[in-house]
Amino acid sequence: MKVTFLGATKTVTGSNFLVEGAGKKFLVDCGMYQGKATEEMENEEPFAFNIDEIDFMLLTHAHIDHSGRIPKLYKEGYRNPIIATKATCDLCAIMLPDSGHIQEMEIEWKNKKRRRNGEAELPPLYTAEEAVRSLEIFRPIKYDEIIDIDENIHVRFNDAGHMLGSSIIEIWIKEGEKIEKIVFSGDIGNNDIPLLAEPTMIEDADYLVMESTYGNRLHMKNDQKAELFLDIVSQTLEKGGTVVIPSFAVGRTQEILFELDKLKEQTQDEEFRKKYEEIMRVPVYVDSPLAISATEVFEDNMDLFDEETRKIMQSGDNPLEFPGLKFTRTVDESKALNESDESSIIISASGMCDVGRIKHHLKHNIWNPNSTILFVGYQAPGTLGYSIVNGAKKVKIFGEEFAVNARVEYIEGYSGHADQEWLLNFVYSFLKKPKHIFLVHGEPESQEVLKQKIEETTNIEVTIPNYDETYVLGDKIERIIDEKVIKQKDNKHIKLQILERLDILKDEVADMGEMIKEDLKEDRIQDSQIESLSEKIKELERQIVRIIEN
Repeated sequence: MKVTFLGATKTVTGSNFLVEGAGKKFLVDCGMYQGKATEEMENEEPFAFNIDEIDFMLLTHAHIDHSGRIPKLYKEGYRNPIIATKATCDLCAIMLPDSGHIQEMEIEWKNKKRRRNGEAELPPLYTAEEAVRSLEIFRPIKYDEIIDIDENIHVRFNDAGHMLGSSIIEIWIKEGEKIEKIVFSGDIGNNDIPLLAEPTMIEDADYLVMESTYGNRLHMKNDQKAELFLDIVSQTLEKGGTVVIPSFAVGRTQEILFELDKLKEQTQDEEFRKKYEEIMRVPVYVDSPLAISATEVFEDNMDLFDEETRKIMQSGDNPLEFPGLKFTRTVDESKALNESDESSIIISASGMCDVGRIKHHLKHNIWNPNSTILFVGYQAPGTLGYSIVNGAKKVKIFGEEFAVNARVEYIEGYSGHADQEWLLNFVYSFLKKPKHIFLVHGEPESQEVLKQKIEETTNIEVTIPNYDETYVLGDKIERIIDEKVIKQKDNKHIKLQILERLDILKDEVADMGEMIKEDLKEDRIQDSQIESLSEKIKELERQIVRIIEN
């Protein structure tokens, strides 16, 4: 058996793995890169495998960083089955066309620029229509059933507790007389996510490919996050401000609605009750058509909720609905939220603030010291959300610069990912421990900390694979070294370095421009220096022109 790591290596997006065994080649996930512009360029790259040779695909869950390049795969000719849980198929039916729509919108913006420059237009990565067509090859299955791919390969999907329909996938592969089992964790859920069951503990595995998003951190406990949420919101409303919550349309939004509804059961404390009543007096807007559709999918798959939630639903209380909750479907309804002076809570996608309606709400609130931007999910490096969470004083939204005067808060306990404690517990729960663990879906620092913890406490060997590395799995793990691939990686690394340096240079030139303008305006540059400064700027301009000409 061989595994090639083609995504989510030393980063948290672009999940994609190629498995070869028992005469078959198959994929686990085919996700989109998100975050840094340099990483998003990877989405345009050709697939690192021959599409015609792929026999089937297993999809852990519907999040775009795991499913987002499926329509590209389909567009390029893939027609074999994509096997996933029913809820994952249902969610992909709304999320992939939405992603296609975003691809069309983004390329149209770029093409306007290209048309002005007399350049040829570019096609989108895929269209909404192509995404819809890709759904025809999805094959829904249930949790806990062993599926026979053929006589030598069997798979089982287990509840990962990360989002509706998310899975930990067990794969048994028979080669000759030997049967070996590899487990792909997908994204392992935080152990106390509202609505969802806890992640399934797996009894045994020979090899484990495991996520490591929060491998170096611990989340706050559930009771703490509810109280903190209530404090932040009530303090903002007291000042007449608006609470803007950038939230992933699928998963976090529904969990926040559930939490808001459940607060009513915790109103014995007088102070707590007053804060809760204050929240209930203001409207709560879910401003994302995708989130609205996803909430409907959640309501259609109630059998996957945890036992407590099912009992609540059976009593006639829908925790995804409550007085004051309003859904805004149209663009006009969304715009009206920012034209109103009333205090409110606005939950809007995208969760990392890079696309969608959330950018309009940030534009109208991030400069306001009375408002709060409340983050409840992971922010990938390179995203607008990451900049805000990490203390940026100014940010650019739609090309316009805004001062970050609003209160900025991050409640990590709402994350859909297990923290270090529960990642370790997942490893400890195996009755027959894996012979080898591969850590994926994490930033390098997080992975190194988790690797050290696992090796210290279990003596299991851990590998953090690089992009496009292939490992032969056996009693001894063998890494295949291909000089051609190494050269391609080196060239790719240099290309990415160039792009990153260009981004830095762009920011530095902008900063220099602002400083010089300010100094000229305030007469802080001496007459004797002006001519020298002018010559230096001309030389810089000449160097840029020479680079372009060459």
